[in-house]
Amino acid sequence: MSETRILTPTGMLGYGYPEADFRAVVDAGIDAIVVDSGSTDPGPSMLGLGDTLVPEESYVRDLRPMLRAVHEHSIPLLIGSAGGAGTNAQVDGMVELIDRIAAEEGISLRVAAVYADVPAAVVRDRLDRVQPNPRGETPTAADVDSCTAIVAQMGAEPFTAILDGPEPVDVVVAGRAYDPAPYAAVLQRRGVDAGIAWHVGKILECGGACAEPKGGGVLATVRADSFDLTPMSPHQSCTPLSVAAHTLYEKARPDLLPGPAGLLDLRECTYTALDERTVRVAGSRHVPAERATVKLEGAAVVGYRCVFIGGVRDPILIGQLDDFLARVEAHAGQLHPELAAGEVSVAFHVYGRDGVMGDWEPHRVPGHEVGVLGEVLAPSPALAKAVCTSVRVGMLHLSYPGQKATAGNLALPLTPLDNPIGPACVFALFHVMDAEGLDLFPVVHRKVGA
Repeated sequence: MSETRILTPTGMLGYGYPEADFRAVVDAGIDAIVVDSGSTDPGPSMLGLGDTLVPEESYVRDLRPMLRAVHEHSIPLLIGSAGGAGTNAQVDGMVELIDRIAAEEGISLRVAAVYADVPAAVVRDRLDRVQPNPRGETPTAADVDSCTAIVAQMGAEPFTAILDGPEPVDVVVAGRAYDPAPYAAVLQRRGVDAGIAWHVGKILECGGACAEPKGGGVLATVRADSFDLTPMSPHQSCTPLSVAAHTLYEKARPDLLPGPAGLLDLRECTYTALDERTVRVAGSRHVPAERATVKLEGAAVVGYRCVFIGGVRDPILIGQLDDFLARVEAHAGQLHPELAAGEVSVAFHVYGRDGVMGDWEPHRVPGHEVGVLGEVLAPSPALAKAVCTSVRVGMLHLSYPGQKATAGNLALPLTPLDNPIGPACVFALFHVMDAEGLDLFPVVHRKVGA
């Protein structure tokens, strides 16, 4: 076909979108709906604990109009990184939701589920083929065994195999996937250049983040050597600046973007306004990878966290805050030997000074007030809360040079004052692994609904 029209109604499944705008674009004619459902942006807890990115009711709200459109217009729906982390359990949970919604709507759908969990034994056997992460760290067998879940980030190949396979499919529910992968699969099999296909995916996976104002969905009209972007909602616009600026999103550099299939080269890209709402993008190139690799994500529980938050407004204390916080931690260490021994850790995040960027903050002059988030990580919930209480009391009552009042260093807006927030996770695996000779992404087909 000369053009392919892909609609992404929202940047993340469950974040919501205007249903009337969605219906208007679908009724005008599209070839596929593609939507992302996961991210590592919120950290490792979804993978480590099995939590989903949004509650079930949010998924149901967003899925229902999409599934109606799939049934009424015979267009495929592709979902990447189901549930947030894209584990096998989250894929099955998404398929069960689709089954329930389809039954309520009185429709039947053919669903292909693609799984991304990786057995720990496979990773252990290939540790010599795992590349160091950006910090130069290589995982050990102990790191692998500590993970409660491990997934591999799939590229376009599993989606392509399903779309080209002998079994017809209405909905693809995939485990952990490189965000642009389902877009690239839909487009490359229709003759679109790889550079264009991957660039479409890189922009559309965030929905209307490339529009002004941000939010909602975007329609991509794609041909072999270029693509046009138009926001789903009529009150939004895509401009050359808004689209080009999105290339800066989550990237170490905006012109060369590595992925599982190779390198997306955007150095020769052009962004041209066709009208006040639509931008044409051309010039994207793709350099294929020399060998097959996958990115591994593995999460481990490392303890339990308890936090408190408070505000400091005394300029005398703000001027010596780092020294004061060090004394607070030392005081808590005298009360809790586990802290002094390194079994428990304390971290302070000072908002209003460097709470966002930390040591990278270029402007370290504090404001007239700062917020302090105190964070304690310990082997048990009880110990985390005990140490957190001591740290918070120390912040509230320890004296400091030049102090005018006798107490009340910290304004505490919440009660309870010390708040346990459950298990704490880390990414024990966040590495690229050689995938030659491995079939990591099994597919199961089933019929759901009425």
